[in-house]
Amino acid sequence: MYAVIATGGKQVRVAQGQQVHVELLGADQGAAVDFTPVLLVDGDTVLSTPDQLAKAKVSGRIVGTASGPKIDGFTYKRRTNQRRRYGHRQRYQVVEITSIAKG
Repeated sequence: MYAVIATGGKQVRVAQGQQVHVELLGADQGAAVDFTPVLLVDGDTVLSTPDQLAKAKVSGRIVGTASGPKIDGFTYKRRTNQRRRYGHRQRYQVVEITSIAKG
């Protein structure tokens, strides 16, 4: 059984026992997290209508944090000696999916 959840402006397909990287949720390590905007649940039957998904819930537990790849950027404007270098490294929280409930 799997579900599609929305978190951090992205859609993620998850299954029970899977670890996923999501945007920072503002909770401590070991805390329980519920993902309520469930978009799809697939098991024996597919739940996809809003009435069916109102009862569906995906639960998880925060395992730790992780960092994404380093992104280096450079902008410039020609003939004006205007240059700027920047870097960014996105931080994520690792969530282990503990249960998918149809409701």
